[in-house]
Amino acid sequence: MSELVLHPAAQELLFRRARTANTFTAEPVTEDQIRAVYDLVKYAPTAYNQSPLRIVLVRGDEARERLLEHMAEGNRPKTAAAPLVAILAADNEFHQELPTLLPHFPQAKDLLFADRPVREESALLNATLQAAYFILGIRAAGLAAGPMTGFDFPGVRKEFLDDDHTPLMVVNIGRPGTDAWFPRAPRLTYDDVVTTV
Repeated sequence: MSELVLHPAAQELLFRRARTANTFTAEPVTEDQIRAVYDLVKYAPTAYNQSPLRIVLVRGDEARERLLEHMAEGNRPKTAAAPLVAILAADNEFHQELPTLLPHFPQAKDLLFADRPVREESALLNATLQAAYFILGIRAAGLAAGPMTGFDFPGVRKEFLDDDHTPLMVVNIGRPGTDAWFPRAPRLTYDDVVTTV
């Protein structure tokens, strides 16, 4: 009997066969698909249920051109060709939503997160956790994700966000195209990573 309850096909889809895509087909990614992804990944765990991840979908040609100016040279062609691109960011003013998101402890907004540096640190950690779930959600939709951190962070922040939002990554989304995958790189073993005390 397997130690995992997740069906083997789902294990393959989400983990073992899932790869960072570098090319995509022209098949569009619909609003309904992204809504379904969000409705799944919104359940990612975050401290105090703060949910600081914000997503900017880059769909328009003019917006895509503006984004390409800030991408690292090696990331421009795949970002230009992806059916959909998402900018994932951390909302440093997430505490404004805490009375709604944490109704049993609404005073957390002022007691724990009144100071901006505390919020920024918490938002960065928790939005990054949500971003990982977002990538899994894209895979669960049968799509491929190409997450990238090779871009001009201040430029993307100025162009698409504001001072209250910190960009985390840009994610190309779509069906994988021809030669979408680089060879699988090695991974560390259990014994390389895990210690017991």
